[in-house]
Amino acid sequence: MRFWILGPMEIGGDDGTEDGPDGAATPAVSYTPRAAKLRVVLAALLVRANEVVSVESLIDELWQDNPPRTATTTLQVYVSQLRKLLHSADPEHGRDTLLTRPPGYLLRLEPDRLDMTTFEELHARGRKALEAEDYGSAAELQQRAIALWRGPLLSDTPHGPLLGGAAVRLTEARMTALDQRIRADLQLGRHRGLIAELQSLASEHPLREEFHAHLMVALYRTGRQAEALRTFGRVRRTLVDELAIEPGPRLQRLHRRILAGDAALLSSGGNGNGGVVLIGTATGTGSGAVDGPAQSLPERPAFQAVTSLPAADGAFTGRDGVLAEVERLLRDAPAGTSVAITGKSGVGKTALAVEAAHRSADAFPDGRIFLDLEPDPGRPLGAADAMTRLLRRAGTQVTLPAEAQDLQDALRDLLTDRRILLVLDNATSEAQLRPLLPATAGSTALITGRRLPAGLGGVRPVVLDALEPEESLRLFDALAGPGPAAAEPAAAAEIVELCGHLPLAVHIAAAQLRARPHWTAGSLAARLRDERSRLTELQLGDLDVRGTLMVAYLDSSPAAQRAFRLLGLLPAGPFGLWAAAAVLGLEEGEAGRIVENLVDGRLLEASVHDGLRQGRYHFHELLRILATELLATEETPESARAATERMCEAYTQAAERADAALTPRPVTGPVAVPGPVTDHPQEWFAREQSALVHAVRAAHTAGLWSAVLRLVDAMTGYLEAHASWADWRTTHTFALDAARHSGDRVGEARMLRSLGDLAWQNRRLAEAADLYTQARDTAELCDDPYEYGRALVGLADLHLDNGDTSAAAALLEPALAALAAPARARGRYDALRALALLALEAEGPEAAQARFTQCLDLATALKDRRLEAYARRALRALCDPAPAAGKPTDLEVRPGIWRLRAPAPRRSPLPAPGRLAALTA
Repeated sequence: MRFWILGPMEIGGDDGTEDGPDGAATPAVSYTPRAAKLRVVLAALLVRANEVVSVESLIDELWQDNPPRTATTTLQVYVSQLRKLLHSADPEHGRDTLLTRPPGYLLRLEPDRLDMTTFEELHARGRKALEAEDYGSAAELQQRAIALWRGPLLSDTPHGPLLGGAAVRLTEARMTALDQRIRADLQLGRHRGLIAELQSLASEHPLREEFHAHLMVALYRTGRQAEALRTFGRVRRTLVDELAIEPGPRLQRLHRRILAGDAALLSSGGNGNGGVVLIGTATGTGSGAVDGPAQSLPERPAFQAVTSLPAADGAFTGRDGVLAEVERLLRDAPAGTSVAITGKSGVGKTALAVEAAHRSADAFPDGRIFLDLEPDPGRPLGAADAMTRLLRRAGTQVTLPAEAQDLQDALRDLLTDRRILLVLDNATSEAQLRPLLPATAGSTALITGRRLPAGLGGVRPVVLDALEPEESLRLFDALAGPGPAAAEPAAAAEIVELCGHLPLAVHIAAAQLRARPHWTAGSLAARLRDERSRLTELQLGDLDVRGTLMVAYLDSSPAAQRAFRLLGLLPAGPFGLWAAAAVLGLEEGEAGRIVENLVDGRLLEASVHDGLRQGRYHFHELLRILATELLATEETPESARAATERMCEAYTQAAERADAALTPRPVTGPVAVPGPVTDHPQEWFAREQSALVHAVRAAHTAGLWSAVLRLVDAMTGYLEAHASWADWRTTHTFALDAARHSGDRVGEARMLRSLGDLAWQNRRLAEAADLYTQARDTAELCDDPYEYGRALVGLADLHLDNGDTSAAAALLEPALAALAAPARARGRYDALRALALLALEAEGPEAAQARFTQCLDLATALKDRRLEAYARRALRALCDPAPAAGKPTDLEVRPGIWRLRAPAPRRSPLPAPGRLAALTA
């Protein structure tokens, strides 16, 4: 069974093949699937043959940003259909070709069964032959490679991100093979026969200078000097008109030599084959070179290509998109530009740079040189030392000058007219980098460092973040071996999550399991769960997450270090600049400068903007843990308590204003809170809810009893309206304890009553009765009529639940009396609501309508839209037709709280209706 994808997809079985009109083999009997979706899945597996392609990648390839809800199931159906098709093509082995391998599928193929791998093998052999100056073999091998192409890659198959990336890569490889075949043909003196082909290529690819250069040489060699010069004029006009740039220096140098009638271009010399080394040559040897000096000038000594890269990491996995982007930037680097990979410590910058350098080898045939600019932490190399090391690694044997300018001139001379990649790892400053960067076309630098060298011109940044969950799990599997992850997949997923998907942390966690075979993934996950010891657990030998993260901390200024520690007080997750300013005790402008400095140093991360267009920041999980550790060890208890108090005060003020925007009432205090608090209070509460709960807990831990009560009071309305029961219970339990610690009886009564409301909503009726009773007794003891009345209303609701209207009425009479004052209008509304329900139970809809009308009038006066909407819904419900006899009814007993009740016989009329009427008049 064979596959063809260099053109339309074709699948052939064991029925034989036949040659097409272009000489490429095609199947005698085709098994190609007709359905486009099946071709997409098979194509994605073919371009990644013998590699696992994840389910997520396949779904993304099939549907991009709009997968159906049944995407995974549908993909499984497609895979099943493909297995049947492969079985038809190869009944003996076809079904076993497509394997399930977590986290996706793998298509197992011999290299000669796929035209893509055959092309890559022929192209690689041709490149080696060209480098060895075996031009006949190079031309023949590259021609065989090119002949495999029948059209654009998978031209009959829709392309998503995976196939699109493969198409770009393979199309560029096809162009490179064509370029190298033409180079070899020119070395063999075949210039006359190349002219027509080169004219077509120059027209089809007007921005590829190498084809124009080849055409100029071929024309010049056949005595058509004027046409060669005209070719240069055309490409120059195209570049100026479309890109506003001049041709590259090598093409300009070729133009000058043709203009001067340089005889060296007419003969080969050197190898006797009539060849010429052309623009961007892969060999860099030979005489009469287009990109070399004229013969009247002294030639530089021959340069031996050098590679001094660390070995490729066999476990490198993931980063496909970023790696492709770095490789593209390196291959397309204009003169004077460089690529900078930045990101936090431990994120894998060096590994990515080394991998990209290995994959870009063909673009830099003259050498790839790696240099660590900070081999010892805290002791970066000076510029002169760095240049000396680069020159030595490039093979320079002569005595080097001592002056920095002379070293820079020597390095520049080394790089000029050559294609060399400098991998400059752990860069610390622009001053260190500036003299090292190539300035001429062909050579470039790949820089890594925590801080972006933004002060340098021509730097194209690539910001590296933590791995995606699927990538970090694949990395863990590769390093720990298939056993732990396969045995406990949930534990493996938890481990990489607890590592924050940071590659260094994942490496160490996997190494822990390798070094300790008696451990399991589950036991390691259990050890990592405790934040207090997680960084200690992520240490093995000389691999140490804490030590690596500390490098960035120690490189920061004292002010930034203190800010890093104090910001560890903030809740996990994103936070606004206003919260950071409060914790730091600074104005927002000054706090913003320090926070951005932490972002530049990769100690903090910036979100672009949230939905309310407010700048947000957050810690990586492991950096947040480090900040918490340093807060405990390096900050004084007094400073930490003061920062906690400022944080709680800021969240309290913000929550009070948001609550006031939802429930209009006067609020005191400064307005040092962000606009969205009052412009979008619902969204603000939803976004900050977990942070507010954290602030309550922090205030309680610090013994800030008043702050706990104020903050919880501000949250109550939102938590109740949105039935956030877990946070409601947590915060109010803390507040009840704070009230008792501080002797605040009124606050104690308020929290007891609110917890009673929560228990009533959760239908824990015995607990609700106990809490309401405690609230009533506490309020009576401290002479708080408001909470006393509210507690009585709660108890009345419990009696209404049981259908005991007499007991409910007996409670509502003193409740209404206690809530009669105008300042207690909100509590009075609650009593009127209960009275309306009582009237509905005991007297019928007409009596209830009058009571709900009173609720509506009071809510309108309070300007409380939620209470007003409830009263209107209740009044509309009273006008709805009665349900059929024997059917249950639903009743909204509190805003957003519904009760389903079976029909009950009408109770006796309310006792003392005149007294209740007087109280509600």
